[in-house]
Amino acid sequence: MNILSIGPLWRGSNAGGLFRALSRQGCIIETIDEFYYVSLQSKSTVLKIFEKTIRPLQEKEFNTTIRKKIQLSKPDILFIYKGAFVQSETLEFAKKNKCKLALFYPDVSLTFHGKNIPASIPLYDIIFTTKTFGIDDLSQKFGVKNSIFIPHGFDPEMHRKLAIDEKTLSIFGCDVSFIGAWSPKKEKILSLLKEKLPQINLKIWGDLWNRANSENIISSIQGNSVLGDLYALAIQCSKINLGILSEKVSGASSGDLITSRTFHIPGASGFMLHEKNIESIQYFKEDEEVVFFEDSEDLVNKITYYLNNPELRTKIQNAGYQRALLEHSLDSRAKTIIKYLKNI
Repeated sequence: MNILSIGPLWRGSNAGGLFRALSRQGCIIETIDEFYYVSLQSKSTVLKIFEKTIRPLQEKEFNTTIRKKIQLSKPDILFIYKGAFVQSETLEFAKKNKCKLALFYPDVSLTFHGKNIPASIPLYDIIFTTKTFGIDDLSQKFGVKNSIFIPHGFDPEMHRKLAIDEKTLSIFGCDVSFIGAWSPKKEKILSLLKEKLPQINLKIWGDLWNRANSENIISSIQGNSVLGDLYALAIQCSKINLGILSEKVSGASSGDLITSRTFHIPGASGFMLHEKNIESIQYFKEDEEVVFFEDSEDLVNKITYYLNNPELRTKIQNAGYQRALLEHSLDSRAKTIIKYLKNI
């Protein structure tokens, strides 16, 4: 199967990990990295304004490149990861060139990331969503009947056991960590945690935490994201890794029930304390492979308990790692995806 894959390829990206997993399963993969064409990483206000001004030109060049690659390699499938900058005209061009169209959509909302995604939804031959509620959202909002739920997985090339020395431990070592972007809900939970357990060493990694207003977590905010190998190191150097889920946003019928961290943390051999819901408990055995919390009080109690029981924590951590290896790698997800791609 010849697949032209479109998505970000930075070291540790979920898109790049999935493309490599498809390749390991025998697919012929050619990739186009949208970040090579569309600049999104500037922190300066002036640069952000400039980027927004030139973005239509960048998007045009990006889509032109996709069309040229289609003409050159004549792929069987155009596989889009999220596709915020892929125009519907490009997908129509692909169809005319006998490409089947597949979308892998990893986020909660189909309308939160610009006009291209909702405009393109009707053109896809198959849509994979990492959200169970995404099936209903696609059906009710767009009339889509060809959607498939595929959960995230961990990347065995990235989320793996690494050697940890004293220097690394001095940077990333902590009692409890949260790795992920800021949101009001996450700030509230972490602030309540720090209020109840002011003595714990809490580290918060990720984007947008400059928006936090809670004074008691300011010293815990590291001011940086951790990507690639540093992400795996941060997981392994934390005694407890929190799986706090994003709340509902515009265009989605639900907030997150699972996320990529649900699988990254055990896959990188970290101890995971994850928000409990009807879906999150389906992938790992509760209190044997990972631990779940129901509310802030339960979170505080379980952090206290497991910090005081390191042997039990290690036992659960190792069992979660083995379950991840057995069932939740991106290679496992790629095998499932290929089965569906062969039938479109």
